[in-house]
Amino acid sequence: MNIEKLKDIESEFLEVYPKGFEDSNFFPSMKKFSPQKHTQFAKEILAKEKFQNPSEVIDGFFKVIQKSMMVSLFDKLKLRDMIQTLNSYEKDMLSIELYELLYGNKKNGFEGLVEFLSEYKLAKWTIISVVPYTLHREKEYFIKPTTTKNIIKHFELKDLLYKPKPSYEFYENYTQALDHMKKNVDKSLRGDNGAFTGFLRVGIEMCED
Repeated sequence: MNIEKLKDIESEFLEVYPKGFEDSNFFPSMKKFSPQKHTQFAKEILAKEKFQNPSEVIDGFFKVIQKSMMVSLFDKLKLRDMIQTLNSYEKDMLSIELYELLYGNKKNGFEGLVEFLSEYKLAKWTIISVVPYTLHREKEYFIKPTTTKNIIKHFELKDLLYKPKPSYEFYENYTQALDHMKKNVDKSLRGDNGAFTGFLRVGIEMCED
């Protein structure tokens, strides 16, 4: 990991956005979107007790993704169409994987969700990672393929090999790398992990310009 590059980006970023993520000029498109409200909505609609009703859970799963600005409209439509084809048994299976991912054995849930969605060609990083991230913005990470690949390359994360198909091993190792990077930047650049990877993306773009 090249910490020197990280500190260079931090310095340049804070010159443009001296208040870090609180700067009103950072992510101006987010003004009409409230991450806090989205998280609260997700925590209510996907609360542990909701899993007694698989159909309600699957509906909530889709609604959380539907409200996210991070998932493409194309993938949202494909996911909606897939869910409409599921029978009761399949909804039960999907809700079990979601429960494990969010409240049980995270590794089993992650891998089970990937396996389930692979049958519909929907096992994408954005779909797999957006719900855990929305529920826990300071702990989990949203994985956007292009941004992830650029972060790995620019900061020389040599032990990480990105692959299009999500894997729990990669997610864990990438999370550890990002957590380490967060510890090495100003407090104004910590907090929401989506904003943190956004900071890294913007910083890389500054260097390229």
